[in-house]
Amino acid sequence: MIVPVHTELSTQEGADILNVSRPHLVKLLEQGALPHTKIGRHRRIKLAALMAFKASREAASRIAMDELVEQAQDLKLGY
Repeated sequence: MIVPVHTELSTQEGADILNVSRPHLVKLLEQGALPHTKIGRHRRIKLAALMAFKASREAASRIAMDELVEQAQDLKLGY
């Protein structure tokens, strides 16, 4: 799907992209983990910011997985 980078998404659309629940995404927004705007009662998230957040989470996950593999190899767990 091709969409403009400045596209703003609803919390449900953002949650679907991140594969998390909407309440979890709202909690991330309230903690300041992801920039957003609020129009009335509705929160909007820029697609570019959401994709950057997703990429950083995936990178952190890869680093953690590499560390776990290294630990398993050091302990000779057969992985």
